Amino acid sequence: MVFVSTRGLDHFDLSMNALYALTKRFSAESAIRTFIASDPERTLAVLRKWTRDPNPHVRRLASEGTRLRLPWAARVVWLDANPKRVIDLVERLKDDKATMVRRSVANSLNDLGKVHRDLLAQTCESWLDGASAERRALVEHALRSAVKRGEPEALRLLGYGKRPAVSVESARFEPRQVKLGGRVAVRFGLRSASRRRQDLLVDLAVHFVKSNGRSAPKVFKLKRLTLEAGGTAELAGKVSLAPMTTRQHYAGQHRVEVIVNGVAYPVGEFAVR
Repeated sequence: MVFVSTRGLDHFDLSMNALYALTKRFSAESAIRTFIASDPERTLAVLRKWTRDPNPHVRRLASEGTRLRLPWAARVVWLDANPKRVIDLVERLKDDKATMVRRSVANSLNDLGKVHRDLLAQTCESWLDGASAERRALVEHALRSAVKRGEPEALRLLGYGKRPAVSVESARFEPRQVKLGGRVAVRFGLRSASRRRQDLLVDLAVHFVKSNGRSAPKVFKLKRLTLEAGGTAELAGKVSLAPMTTRQHYAGQHRVEVIVNGVAYPVGEFAVR
């Protein structure tokens, strides 16, 4: 792949044929980005054709290779500046029969929302009109980061746009002090203060301590539930302090919030030693 992306720019057609064959066996999304940056119109014309290819790995390359924030890959300025061209491309794949292709499309839209939030909301609203169960699942996955950020439009599109009338009660941490590498269980009660049934999306935000002593929140999906008027629910989540390639853990006080329909409710903190 590296050979094609570094030595093949002057041999466009030959390189496209090579990536077409290789993507059926290996990952080619990083390589195709070199050609998008060098000759975007010509490359997108090829990718548009590939969205109708019989092979799902080829179709997936069209969406995965054009993601605005593809992990471990260089950003492509042209893609950031032309997000609607990316949407036009993945539009052709939103009802793809292959789960892995639809998953890639969802990830592409999730990336889009990190840069163009309004465009993400507009696209998802359009796609939800008359959506199949598979397409709705795609949209929900595409909105996952927007929901964690508490963006009102994303919550509204998923049916959780109303401000909740609840109280969070009896929050407890088991244990309240934990060693690095351990695990903390967070338990709490949720009580309705409404006279009507409420559809609620409940997440858990943990403010992890960083190497500089400051903290930054990480939101974990917890549960969707319907709470009857005056009703209660007992909920729980677990927080792992095990070493991860994507997150390092440090000692200190870790604040915790319960987030209900985008509204944060502080519930206390636990200590990491």
